[in-house]
Amino acid sequence: MTEDKTPDAAPEPLFDPARLLAWMTDQGLAFDNHEHPAVFRVEQGLELKASMLGAHTKNLFLKDKKGALWLISARQDTVVDLKRTPKTIGSDRLSFGNETLLYETLGVRPGSVTALGLINDPDQRVTFILDKALWDADIVNFHPLTNTATTAMAQSDFRKFLTLIGREPVMIVDFGALD
Repeated sequence: MTEDKTPDAAPEPLFDPARLLAWMTDQGLAFDNHEHPAVFRVEQGLELKASMLGAHTKNLFLKDKKGALWLISARQDTVVDLKRTPKTIGSDRLSFGNETLLYETLGVRPGSVTALGLINDPDQRVTFILDKALWDADIVNFHPLTNTATTAMAQSDFRKFLTLIGREPVMIVDFGALD
C-alpha cells in the first residue's frame, strides 16, 4: 500500500498565520499586517502594494536536480535568472518545487510562499537565499503564511525574526550583477 502524499495528507505545520503573528508579537517584533484579497502572482498585487511602504517580495520555492530545496526571497522587481543562479548559489539545475514539498517544509500553499515560512522548517531542509536589494531595504513586506495578507516589517525586525528562528540567509545575492 502506498502512502498518500497529497498536501492535505501532510502533517499540520507548526505555525499557521494566526500562530505566526501571535508568536511575532510575543517576541516583540514590530510589524503591520494588512489583510487583502488573495494575490497569487506579483503582478496581481501591484495596485494594492502601491499604497504600502517598503520593498515587496517575490519568493521562489525551488528544487535542484539533486533534490536540495531552496527558497529565494527577492524584491518583486528583481530578475532571478534560474539558468544563471545555480552556479552562483552552488546548486544544480533548478526547477520549481512541488506543492507537497512546499507544504511539508514551509507550511504554505502555492501563492503564499514567504521567507516567514522558514519558521515551519525547524529541520532546515530548505536553503535560504536572499536578494541583496531586499537585504538593503528599510522595510520589507512578506505574506504571513497566506496570500490574503501582507506583513510589513522594518529590516531590523526581519533580521531579528531570522535570528529567533535560527536561520540566516546562506547567501545574499546581487541578482542584477550575475554573470
